[in-house]
Order: sequence, then C-alpha cells, then structure tokens
Amino acid sequence: MNWNPDRLPDQTGRTVVVTGATAGIGHFAAEQLAAAGADVVLASRSASKLRLAEASIRAQVPGASVRSVVIDLASLDSVARAADELRELPRIDGILLNGGAMSGGRGATTSDGLPVMLGTHVVANVRLIADLLPALIETGEASGDASRIVHTSTGFVSQFRVGVDDLSVTPRTWIAAYTKAKTATEVFAFELDRRLRDAHLPVASLVVRPGVGVDAKTPERAGIRDASTPYQRNPYTPWAQGKDTAAWSAVRALVDPDAQGGEYYAPAGRLRGLPVRVEPLARTHTPAPGTAESVWGQLEELAGVRMPVAAQR
Repeated sequence: MNWNPDRLPDQTGRTVVVTGATAGIGHFAAEQLAAAGADVVLASRSASKLRLAEASIRAQVPGASVRSVVIDLASLDSVARAADELRELPRIDGILLNGGAMSGGRGATTSDGLPVMLGTHVVANVRLIADLLPALIETGEASGDASRIVHTSTGFVSQFRVGVDDLSVTPRTWIAAYTKAKTATEVFAFELDRRLRDAHLPVASLVVRPGVGVDAKTPERAGIRDASTPYQRNPYTPWAQGKDTAAWSAVRALVDPDAQGGEYYAPAGRLRGLPVRVEPLARTHTPAPGTAESVWGQLEELAGVRMPVAAQR
C-alpha cells in the first residue's frame, strides 16, 4: 500500500509499549503513535525523564493517552518488575523494543554480569517478551488482529559479519559488540515468528532498522531535544535524517494493517527515506541449520526463562 507517515491508520483502542522512549527514535515513535490515537506506554529507566517525555508528548498531542513504566534493561530484576506492571494493563497490542545501552567498553557489564550490549539490547528483551507473551496472545485472540513485537536492528548487520556461535564472547570494539547484539536480535526475532506461526498464535514478530537519525535534523522537544540536552555530532549528517523520521520504520511495522510477521522494514534509502518492506538477510532470517536453535537456547539461558512457545519442527 502507499504509506503516508503523516496519516497513520487510526490506533484508537490499541495499547503499545515503547522501550527507550525518553529520547531519540523511541520518543518520536511514541509521539507518532499517540497522535494516531494509541494508548502509549513509555518505558525507560529514569522516572524523571519519563515525566519529561510524557509532558513533551502531551504538548505536541493534546489529549494524548500516555503513561509510563520504569524499566532498566541492565537489570533483569527491573525487567521482571516492569513486566509485572505491564501485565496489569487491559491489553497490549504491540511492543517496540527500541531501548539499549549505546556506550560501554569491552569489560562493561549489566547488574547481572552480562556484556552490556548483549544484556540490554537482546537478553533483557528476551526476558520481557517471555513475561509479556501471554498478554500479547490474549490481546490478539480478543481483538482478532495479531499483536506485534517489533525488534530494532541496524544496518551494521548487513555491513559486518559477526558470529553468534558464542554470545558470551564480547568483541573488542564497540561497533562489533553492537553488531553482534543486533545480529542475535535478528536471528531470535525471525525464529520467534516461525515458532509463533507454527503454534498458530496471534502474535507477529517483525524487525526494523531506522537508517541514520541525527540530532542536527531532529525537531526540538522541550527536555528531549533542546539546548538542555547533549548534542551528538555525526559525520553522516548531510545524508541522514532526523530521529523523528528515523522512527517511521518502527511505527509502520507496528500499525500497518498489511504488515506480517517475519517482515523487515527500513528506509527506502540506505540512510533515510519512507519506510518500506525490504528483504531480510538470509544469514539472519534463514541461517545455517542449528544456528537459530543455538541462539534461542543461549538467550533463554542468559535471560533465565523458557519462552512459552516451542519449536514445532
């Protein structure tokens, strides 16, 4: 279908959770969802920043339905507490897994002793999905429309091949560690969708990448992107987009009525553009035999859970 990010399908009555919602792409995704009528739950680790984010969205979207839950993706205990709170919601139609640490050296770990990139970008999300999957299934069954789990990846996965045989091994460089975490994210996300389909459950798992969003092209929001917030320079600025438009791929994956599980959405241009469906990488979508099962098992062990959906193959 022709997609207009400025005229989203009406989301009235739907509830969507957005992690990493107090800044950047996550915040603008939440704002766009609220403008379309969704009840949006902002999830981040700072209660004070969550209050600012709520106020910002209400200033942009009068009458917005927005609420918050504190979640620290560097602590599995915090993730479990947040999941307990989220399960009290009347429904959960979708979740955007956007949060995660963007700094930390090779030896940096979460409170659970996990490598910080792996822990916050992958393991915490696996724990959150495992805890919320029954609620997502219940909503999908009640509404007749599949609930959606949207995983955020990066173009680095297609640029750099990083192995996922042993997720506990952290690469030496930041970019390699980040790419490894997002490679594992893609493998897990596509395997999750296969298992959901095999079990005939009304939940879809999709993957998105935002392209490159830079501060210099991002509209101002009080306390979110203004003179009081740190400004990040980026050499790709002339070819990039704002973080508001970088949110488009995720928003489309969450609300496009034609979107299906197992699909991948990204900007039409490599760094920017309208959100379109693209072909996923074969090595993450349909990896070598045993790879997806290995990644799945490792992540379950690291997250301390058993995902309530088993492989049927």
